[in-house]
Amino acid sequence: MKLIIPPPLTQEATIGFISPSAGLAPFAMHRIQRAIDYLERLGYQVKLGKHSLQNNGYVSASVDERIDDIHCMFADPSVKMILATIGGNHCNQLISKLDYNLIRHHPKIFVGYSDLTVLHYAIQSQAGLSTYYGPCAMTQFGEFPKPLEYTVKNFFAMTSDTKVLGKYLDIYSSHFWTDEVLDWFKNEDSLRPRKLKKNKGFEWLRRGKAHGLLLGGAIPSIHHLAGTQYWIDCKNNIFFIDIPEGNNLYEGLSIGSVDAYLADLYNLGVFQSISGLIIGRPYRYSEKDYESLKKIIEKYTFEFNFPILFNVDLGHTDPMTTIRYGSEACMDSTKNFLSMTR
Repeated sequence: MKLIIPPPLTQEATIGFISPSAGLAPFAMHRIQRAIDYLERLGYQVKLGKHSLQNNGYVSASVDERIDDIHCMFADPSVKMILATIGGNHCNQLISKLDYNLIRHHPKIFVGYSDLTVLHYAIQSQAGLSTYYGPCAMTQFGEFPKPLEYTVKNFFAMTSDTKVLGKYLDIYSSHFWTDEVLDWFKNEDSLRPRKLKKNKGFEWLRRGKAHGLLLGGAIPSIHHLAGTQYWIDCKNNIFFIDIPEGNNLYEGLSIGSVDAYLADLYNLGVFQSISGLIIGRPYRYSEKDYESLKKIIEKYTFEFNFPILFNVDLGHTDPMTTIRYGSEACMDSTKNFLSMTR
């Protein structure tokens, strides 16, 4: 299926905020306001979904209210980009109720990461729209004192730079990164920027070259789609994996959990089908965790010969790369090279 690529974001366009999963906005409104202020300084307009600033326990709003926000943003001709405020764990409640005909006939840029993986798969498989695994309003655009330059540069190159439309865009490692947690709810994140660490850069767990269309996402969220009509065949794709937080923001997803998720991907035939594998920098992992993770990846992939690129700037550590689902990608260890098309 040939995917619909939405029109690029233009200056003075309207960006719509939605909260399709977690409802953290009312507890950290300064993050929302910083995101709005930043985007408006760049010349964009921001429109808030009617229910985007609500909290209803572990979700932002009811299923119908969250669906209504998504439908309204796609139907609104003034909105050119739909940006999630944050992830969560309950986008899977929405996918059976979305109007995919509406989405197909009003294609626009749809951005988010983490639990938004579920909506990315559903929108691609059912509406044929290419969406973007990228920053959210609260997490990246609400950064103090401003969003990290690497995140912003890559985001706008992928979503608004018409010069790279249809051309390959080289993806380089950031110079610095962070996974430090400053408590939003105590406003600690407004007192100082997060501490940055020097980035070691790309690491090739298996060398080689590969071409393919990009598919993947946050590993727990991918598994919400297994066995459903929203699952996407990943044959010959370059598959990317984002390893998020565990039981709380202060710890990464346990090695045992990642082992189980990778076993699921193996049993689903993912590793048997893909042409290349990209592993994002895991969230809040120690050096010991890194080494354990590498061994687990080897355990499930040793029988295949596709290249494996590790420690890429995507997902739950900052800064992050923006990835368009269905983008053509190229990876080449001889040149320490990763690129993708807009």
